[in-house]
Amino acid sequence: MGRALPLYIERISVVSAGGGNITLSSQEVVEWMNKIQEWNPKYFTLSHIPEKYRLFVSKFIRRVVISRMAESPDLASAYHRKLREEYETEDKLKNPEVLRRSEERLVMLLDEAETKLSETSYLVGEEFTMADVMFIPVLTRLELLNLQDEYIHCRPNIARYLNVVKKRPSYKKVIGKYFSGWRKYKSLLETWCFLRIRSMLRRY
Repeated sequence: MGRALPLYIERISVVSAGGGNITLSSQEVVEWMNKIQEWNPKYFTLSHIPEKYRLFVSKFIRRVVISRMAESPDLASAYHRKLREEYETEDKLKNPEVLRRSEERLVMLLDEAETKLSETSYLVGEEFTMADVMFIPVLTRLELLNLQDEYIHCRPNIARYLNVVKKRPSYKKVIGKYFSGWRKYKSLLETWCFLRIRSMLRRY
């Protein structure tokens, strides 16, 4: 599994670079994709959600897992592992060292991107690649957490880059449509309502 992900990233980078071989540009795409992949946003994200809401989200996730487990008994062992991970997550969120490492890795990633974007329009030159596809959700996550002033606006090149990307039709269709302004709350509410309705129907 450890080697499978890098190989997958390499193949994706080749497609995004428009060729069949690993070129200099596609190799740089691979490097950026690996850097972005190394940051696990889970603990950072949860640590910036107020505890009462975080516990609600945690309970929400556990309900989803239990519901999926009931629908697919053959995958029970996998879902049990997922449940165990959710409980372990709460313990790790109480460890300041875990949170510090997560934020440090994020800051390193953003600082490196800020430097790179002072030279190019996108992470790998003047063309939008899979490296950007992976990086944009990182920035969008920060906006959803209302942390853009602390992590994005203080980095002018990233701020400019994000504004350019937001004008792309693909961004508007995939992200902007659901998570711009009030729509992000609408999307979250619809997901929550769907789970509640399904849970109620299962009782009767």
